Amino acid sequence: MTVPVVLVHGLRTSRTMWRVQVEALQAYGCPVVAVDLPGHGTRRGEAFTLDGAVQTVADAVDGLGGRALVVGLSLGGYTAIAHAARHPGQVAGLVAAACSTRPLVALVGAWTLLARGIARLPDAGEGLNQGLVSRVLPVEAARDAAAGGFALEVMDDVLREMRAATPVADLGRVEAPVWLVNGRFDHFRGEERGFLRACRDGRLVVVPGATHLVSLTAPVAFTRAVLDAVDVVGERETGTLI
Repeated sequence: MTVPVVLVHGLRTSRTMWRVQVEALQAYGCPVVAVDLPGHGTRRGEAFTLDGAVQTVADAVDGLGGRALVVGLSLGGYTAIAHAARHPGQVAGLVAAACSTRPLVALVGAWTLLARGIARLPDAGEGLNQGLVSRVLPVEAARDAAAGGFALEVMDDVLREMRAATPVADLGRVEAPVWLVNGRFDHFRGEERGFLRACRDGRLVVVPGATHLVSLTAPVAFTRAVLDAVDVVGERETGTLI
């Protein structure tokens, strides 16, 4: 059985960041959908809420038959964890990448102050954002990340909503197999062991040489991890159906 896959992007970018993975999954025979979260990509201008983001994932899974492997990175990873806790029947498996740090109040507060300072720049931070993307990503990856535009204006909404996120507690409620996938040099992997202990059925994948945007900086290794998850989940789903 080939399990459907839903891909959930990171902060400020959009579904276009998943081009490599969408092509690989389609070639592997997987039904796949990459979504735009509220306030991002084709949905810029909408207010971001965690409830709305979770509902976006739920709607995408319903569109693929009601059960899927959900793959999220960074903001998408936190969203995917929340979705798995709230909609367990929809989740055959969960890949939560680049989101192994709790959104503590002090951390989110510091990010909020930084984001507001950047927003006051004459171009609202567009030049700074593009410069960072071009510096840290390979050319094709930077192009994929930028293809849907960058939702710089969504930062306040996201950071406010993330104060209510409870990823460790949520992982403890997830019965489906979980893969925590982090780049070796990801600043968001500081609590990965605690996140792993919270999982009922978890495994940790650390990608050598990769940074926070692991699907873009190490697309081959990341895609291999997702395909491995597809195989494991597919076998389990077949056994369940039998």
